[in-house]
Amino acid sequence: MADEIELKLALGSESPEALRRHPRLAGITPTLTHLGNTYFDTPEGDLESERMALRLRRADGRLLQTLKTRGQGGGGLSTRGEWEWEVPGPGLDLEGLAALPPLAEHEAGLLERLAPRFATDFARETWWLEHAGATIELALDLGEIRAGERVVAIRELELELKAGEPEALWSLAEALTDRVALRPSDTSKAARGGALLDGAQTLPEATSPAGWLHRATVALDALADSGDEAWRREARRAFQRLAELGDDANGDNDAGAASRRDEARALAEALDTEPWLSPTFGRRMLRLARRIPGDAALS
Repeated sequence: MADEIELKLALGSESPEALRRHPRLAGITPTLTHLGNTYFDTPEGDLESERMALRLRRADGRLLQTLKTRGQGGGGLSTRGEWEWEVPGPGLDLEGLAALPPLAEHEAGLLERLAPRFATDFARETWWLEHAGATIELALDLGEIRAGERVVAIRELELELKAGEPEALWSLAEALTDRVALRPSDTSKAARGGALLDGAQTLPEATSPAGWLHRATVALDALADSGDEAWRREARRAFQRLAELGDDANGDNDAGAASRRDEARALAEALDTEPWLSPTFGRRMLRLARRIPGDAALS
């Protein structure tokens, strides 16, 4: 088992090309891989209810089985438990799954009830960078999630820490916003697929600064997938609530609390404009997320 530490970023429609042209990637040839993934769960959604994701991935002639546990974090940054190994196929390696700690205590019949639920197919361009004393993998994913007749686009960038400190992820993401429209995203492909399958999306409850930031981020994720303007209003209200919290809500000093309030208000106001997702919006949201330590349970 390994802990996966990554910063997930949603991209605007023109952002992939802007990213490819960014000076930070100059002279680095990306690796291109086509990934086909099938996600499994019980008909009742037992794994999803515990924020676990189980998939079979086809890549370069290999079949990989992966189990991910619930993430912890917020504002795009997450830490998750991950087990991955090659399997012969064509189906799941149930014996291998049964030996993993997250599934060892479940009732015996759960594994036998696992079935395909939805699929993701995308092209991944991968760059490796040395930045701020860290080694970081940048993965640009472009494709789609399919659940029955429902389809949503995948257009995201994942910055995964391979060596060094997590602070380098924030630094690199902020550096990219000089040219690229992006923002933190808290909703995994698995969670997006589950929402697409169910035809319903929900927002997390919030009481703390980290909670309100997480709620705003998830609302923007839902807006991107559904196009429903109600989610933009929910994101605006969450940013406004974050701006209204008392100065001591996050243990900030006076300057820190003022900065947090200003960033949250600016983000709420930006959601009244078109296009709202811009490099400036992304930079502000990254700065806000960087200031507020994430404590949310992520899907």
